[in-house]
Amino acid sequence: MPSLQDIPVRWFDGRVAVEDSVSMPNAVTGKALRDSFWADIPALTLGLVRVQNGSLRVGPLELLRFGPAKVTRSGVQWPIEGGLLARAPGGHLRIETVYGRLVASVEGYQPGLPRPIYVLTQLPIHHLWTRLHLLRVRGRQPAPGTPADPARRLAAAAVDVGLCFAVAGLIGGRRRIPALLGITAGYHVVCWRLSGRTIGGVLMRQRVVSVDGSGLSAGQAMVRLAALPLAALQQRNVHDEVAGTDVVSLNQ
Repeated sequence: MPSLQDIPVRWFDGRVAVEDSVSMPNAVTGKALRDSFWADIPALTLGLVRVQNGSLRVGPLELLRFGPAKVTRSGVQWPIEGGLLARAPGGHLRIETVYGRLVASVEGYQPGLPRPIYVLTQLPIHHLWTRLHLLRVRGRQPAPGTPADPARRLAAAAVDVGLCFAVAGLIGGRRRIPALLGITAGYHVVCWRLSGRTIGGVLMRQRVVSVDGSGLSAGQAMVRLAALPLAALQQRNVHDEVAGTDVVSLNQ
């Protein structure tokens, strides 16, 4: 399984260049990339961020303002013109297909936040949103592998839940519920991020992967975990839909 590579971030004269990409086996036009970008902003922010005349807004605040898009056969590019999150106009956002990959890159952007704060806050959010968006554009077909059997997925989950309860019972003392929540979150996020396999996954021979076959980012793992209660309520794999993931069998 392809591993999730370190995402390059470069700085020059206070400006940043950053890139995210996923495997893209299907052709997609620049126009489709432009339209899906605007559509996914409110969808992936639960409506918190809205689009208005080329600007990204939260309430009355203009976060970023983009100029008119330049659309090509296989890509789209927007100039960055301002907003609260831009110290000065300049740079651009580009999304394009390149040699079987869907690539989103920002170049020449000058963050409005001081660099340490930008690196700890805006940059991880940018990576997470961009990766989820690219995986949505990529789509779930072709599948990254043979889907795991639902019964085996349930058995793996039962093993993991039982393990978390047992550990919380041993070390939680009088604070077993907070310990259980912390252990469950840390256990799943770390396992999904590092290998895609919890102990239950190892026993049931299955792995969690992104829909392009790559490993999960830490942000994806946290989104998947946060959506698990909704998946239980709706009795369908909402957590995989939201996080751009799938569970594949390792029996072959």
